[in-house]
Amino acid sequence: MNKSTQAFQTVAAGGAFHIEDIYPIIDGGRFPVKRIVGEPIEVWADIYRDGHDVMAAALIWRREQDQDWQRTPMRHFANDRWTATFVPDAIGRYVYAIEAWTDEFATWRHGVELKLKAGQDVTLDALEGAGMLTRAVHGGAEALATVHRQCENYLQTGEVAPLLAPDLRDAMAESQARPDLTRSALLPLMIDRDRARNGAWYEMVPRSQSKVPGQHGTFRDCIERLPDIAAMGFDVLYFTPIHPIGRVNRKGRNNALKADPGDPGSPYAIGAEEGGHDAVHPELGTLDDFRALLDACKVVNMEVALDIAVQCSPDHPWLKQHPSWFKRRPDGSMKYAENPPKKYEDIVNPDFSCDDAGSLWNALRDVILFWVDQGVKIFRIDNPHTKPLRFWEWMIREVQLRHPDVLFLAEAFTRPKLMKGLAKLGFSQSYTYFTWRTQKWEIEEYLRELTRYPERDFYRPNFFVNTPDILPFHLQGGETWMFKARLGLAAMLSSTYGIYNGFELIEHEPIPGKEEYLDSEKYEIKVRDWDKPGNIKPYIRDINRARRANPALQQISNLRFVDIQDPDVTGFIKYSNDLTNVVACAIALSAEPHEVWFPFGDTQVEVGGERRAVAAVENILTGERFGVEWGGLHLRIDPQRDPATLFRCLA
Repeated sequence: MNKSTQAFQTVAAGGAFHIEDIYPIIDGGRFPVKRIVGEPIEVWADIYRDGHDVMAAALIWRREQDQDWQRTPMRHFANDRWTATFVPDAIGRYVYAIEAWTDEFATWRHGVELKLKAGQDVTLDALEGAGMLTRAVHGGAEALATVHRQCENYLQTGEVAPLLAPDLRDAMAESQARPDLTRSALLPLMIDRDRARNGAWYEMVPRSQSKVPGQHGTFRDCIERLPDIAAMGFDVLYFTPIHPIGRVNRKGRNNALKADPGDPGSPYAIGAEEGGHDAVHPELGTLDDFRALLDACKVVNMEVALDIAVQCSPDHPWLKQHPSWFKRRPDGSMKYAENPPKKYEDIVNPDFSCDDAGSLWNALRDVILFWVDQGVKIFRIDNPHTKPLRFWEWMIREVQLRHPDVLFLAEAFTRPKLMKGLAKLGFSQSYTYFTWRTQKWEIEEYLRELTRYPERDFYRPNFFVNTPDILPFHLQGGETWMFKARLGLAAMLSSTYGIYNGFELIEHEPIPGKEEYLDSEKYEIKVRDWDKPGNIKPYIRDINRARRANPALQQISNLRFVDIQDPDVTGFIKYSNDLTNVVACAIALSAEPHEVWFPFGDTQVEVGGERRAVAAVENILTGERFGVEWGGLHLRIDPQRDPATLFRCLA
């Protein structure tokens, strides 16, 4: 059973043992494998040596900062493949390794048993075995007591039987010396809390939460909105930047180069005379108000994620305090951020290659630590692919060694390998290309990519259906069924997904010909009627309730697409690790009604310790039950009513 696509090998000094093809492992152990606290971690490896001596192996692990190892024996599976399982009981950074050695006493014991079976004399063999007992000094008190007792029994009787006792076999396995013990290299492992894998995100612009047109929203306004957001079932409230906004080169409405009086500017032009990345915009309130918001979120079982953009407005305090952190052009003018042909005159980027780069790195790390001290444990990092990878690896490690419960989301819509590279080096979650995957074949192909090995061991996808920057073409028609379908796909396929506020109101007005919102609230304050007729808030609530009630929907690894003979309907099955919760889902990708056959194949459900075929299903949203006949279910999907059908499988 070879799950690893990466080969790793340790050879003992002298060539006694080979430990190779270890699973799980990322890039030969260069990057940590990711797991969730409290879940069993299955480890496999090929272990072999020359000759016929009996081998033993153990899996060892510890947190990075600890000194003592925990260990568990590995068992031989087949064909030199060994396996063991361990369960980290705390979050944090771990290392694990595999040890192998010759079990000299077991080798002796096996030989004696063969000789006895053949009727041969074992007098000298017994002396050799007794001699091994005198060198057993490494075990615990109970094991050593067993060794001493059986040695005394042998000396009194002269019989080999005491040396073959099962309790002595076990005691010697623990106590004997291991002169040829071989240890693999230490392999990294990141154990996260469950929110790293599972959650529903609601993104909003805090200044747009006021009820009065034209009036700047506050943290208090955000608190008033919490019951509405919590009622929809969201776990994470994600804010765009909350810092003071620069005045130099401030952008106007619809990204105009010149702001009119009263235009609030882009929240991504961070910093002004009121402060920088460790300050809040004064019109939002105070730090005490922000901490009150964090406390209010806890009451409704939500937590806040902050947007961290490593960029500054031209009047950010750092430009005066640390001018060497920023580049200037040959004529002495400021070098503004660019993405040719685009130019962002309201933003300048720090220079990570400056002579004082160490101080810059420390300052950015301290920004994160500042907000952690306020109570924030989730950070969405804006455009991390435009900053040095080595910086992110260092910064995330620095923060998580102090606060292992802190999570980082990489907002990087860039080249796939670079996106995966960011995930490997430490980002807890990642944005994806789901936003643009619309056809059945490309959705299924993309999910197979995300759930295969080794991606499933380091890449945790967060499926956002829209963002302040992205209004996908397929949403621009404003068709309610399409909004529901995209929500269903994101929420059912991925264990973590998100929406940007206004999605629930079917907001869909684009800049003509572009995937961008017209009158974007990145450049203006909006006031909405959050109960506007035609909203899909009840639908979102039901979907999120289904996710919370079904462990199968809270993970992404156990996903299997089924063969539905309709190019505009995708069907899949998700199941919990223990198979006690299995969910079947069919989602329409076009507006017309669909009649399809949903085949369950060999899908099984665990009931009372026994695995059984699917005999019936229960509609998760309506509670209706249907029997399964001929191995499947006939479905009629009317997207105008509900494009997604969700069933809990019953045995």
